[in-house]
Amino acid sequence: MNCAHALLALTCTLIAAGLLAHTGASYRAGTRPIVIAHRGASGYLPEHTNVSAAVAFSMGADFIEPDVVLSKDGTAVVLHDIHLDTVTNVKDLFPDRSRSDGRFYALDFTLDEIKRLRVSERIDVRTGKRVYPHRFPSDKADLRVPTLAELIELIQGLNHSMHRSIGIYAEIKQPAWHREQGTDIAKVVLSVLSRYGYRDRNSPCFVQCFDAAELKRIRTELKSDLRMIQLLGDDAWKNESGVVDESKMKAELAAVAEYAQGIGPDLRSLVRVNTEGVAVPNSAVGEAHRLGLLVHAYTFRRDALPEFTPTYEELVRLYVQVIGIDGLFTDFTDTTVELIDKFAPP
Repeated sequence: MNCAHALLALTCTLIAAGLLAHTGASYRAGTRPIVIAHRGASGYLPEHTNVSAAVAFSMGADFIEPDVVLSKDGTAVVLHDIHLDTVTNVKDLFPDRSRSDGRFYALDFTLDEIKRLRVSERIDVRTGKRVYPHRFPSDKADLRVPTLAELIELIQGLNHSMHRSIGIYAEIKQPAWHREQGTDIAKVVLSVLSRYGYRDRNSPCFVQCFDAAELKRIRTELKSDLRMIQLLGDDAWKNESGVVDESKMKAELAAVAEYAQGIGPDLRSLVRVNTEGVAVPNSAVGEAHRLGLLVHAYTFRRDALPEFTPTYEELVRLYVQVIGIDGLFTDFTDTTVELIDKFAPP
């Protein structure tokens, strides 16, 4: 048994023993925000590995978030980037396989080749340094890139054995780029989701993307009835001065409501910071709710706080109690679940 299998076996054993299972209230009813495990339990283990997903499951996540790209042979694999060099040892195994920009693209490697790569903590390819230096030691486990199907099978298997209903929250990465390369990532992802029973708005599944045109295409041309979330950057609705343009915000949210069930904004886009350095909510969440849109904000990281909050507890309290979001993407599932137990309405 290699190290990755041993870690997964240990995690599942602890879940079954109740040593990692969350025992708080269910978030799937009422007004409690959902907890979305951002790339799995990525605050503790290398992102998007099956072990990371299993640990996030054990910590009480409501959804596991896989980002999805395609391999050379058209398999949906779970990676945050279209590149492999940020989280794997691809440069060591395939030093001559980069493109002219020096980057190593998942789309240039078969699934068998990708499966040979070891996954480690994310690095900045410009400096070679770890993005989060205090997270999991990069050389301590033999972890691999999962396919979307493998991740779903793991979560559905745990749902069966643990009598739970943890969902899948898939992000389609750079669909326009994939089409330029001759592949249709949206079709592949929807096919995998459908094969595992995720087909309509009653499914425990969300599909998210930054590309509005692609989400519209998924709804109209590809005829998907899954719940969709429009991802938004931290500059959403802002004018040249960096201030939210209320009329632009309302118009864009109204447009999103025509094809999606919610928005996934950068948490910074939901506040303005006053001259005293205090974060004050803007009207985006209220307007989204008026239009019937969910608001699932990203990314809540205990080790990378925004400048306007001194502690992680205060950050979660601000967004749950004051701003009133419907869900949080977090690298730290356990801490976030505990704080929502503390701050969310009963």
